[in-house]
Amino acid sequence: MSQDFASERNEMVMRQLVPRGVLSSDVLDAMQNVPRHLFVPENLHWCAYDDSPLPIGLGQTISQPYIVAYMTEQLLPVRRFSGMKVLEIGTGSGYQAAVLAYLGCEVFTIEFLKEHAENARRVLEDCGYGTVSVIHGNGYEGLTEEAPFDAIIVTAAPDYIPPALIEQLKDGGRMIIPVGEVHAVQSLKLLTKHGDGCVEDDLMLVRFVPMVNG
Repeated sequence: MSQDFASERNEMVMRQLVPRGVLSSDVLDAMQNVPRHLFVPENLHWCAYDDSPLPIGLGQTISQPYIVAYMTEQLLPVRRFSGMKVLEIGTGSGYQAAVLAYLGCEVFTIEFLKEHAENARRVLEDCGYGTVSVIHGNGYEGLTEEAPFDAIIVTAAPDYIPPALIEQLKDGGRMIIPVGEVHAVQSLKLLTKHGDGCVEDDLMLVRFVPMVNG
C-alpha cells in the first residue's frame, strides 16, 4: 500500500501556511487533502511537502506549497470558491488545478508542453479530478471559447501581461500573475477588472519559470 502522507500534509499546513498568514479555511482544507506527492515524480514523494518548489521534468517545477495556497487565496474577494469558473495558465504537474477543483471550481488549464499536459490529465483523472479540462496550447492566447472567467491564475512568468487574458476576465474578476524577465525575480501581481480597465496591485517578489509563447 502506498504511503498516504496525511501527517506530512498536516505539518505542511500548520508550519508553512498558517504562520505565513493563509487564513481561508477552504484553502487550508484543500491543501490538507489534495495529495501533492502524486503530482511529483515518484522519487520525490518523500519531499513533496517540503517548503520548496520541486522539479517535474523538462525544466519545469511545481511551486512551493505556500505559493500555491497564497495565490489560490487571492482569487477569492468575498464569495466562496464553489462554482467559480477559473482559467489556469501553466498546468505543469496539475497540482494547482487539483486544488482549485477540490474547492469546487470549474477549472480550465492550458499547458504549452504536450508531455506535461498529457501527464497532468492522467494524474488528475487518477486522483478523482477528471472534471478539470486540460488543454495543450498557448497560454498567451487564453481560451476565448470558454470566456469570460471569474478568475485567472498564471503559474509561469511572462515579461508582460497578455492582453487576451485581461479581455477574457469577467467584469469584477481577478487575475494573479507573476510578471518579469526570464530567470529573474518577478513581481506577483493581482489585477481586478473594472469595465475596460484593471486595478493592479503588486503583492510580492517571486521566481517562476518563464511562460512560453509560441
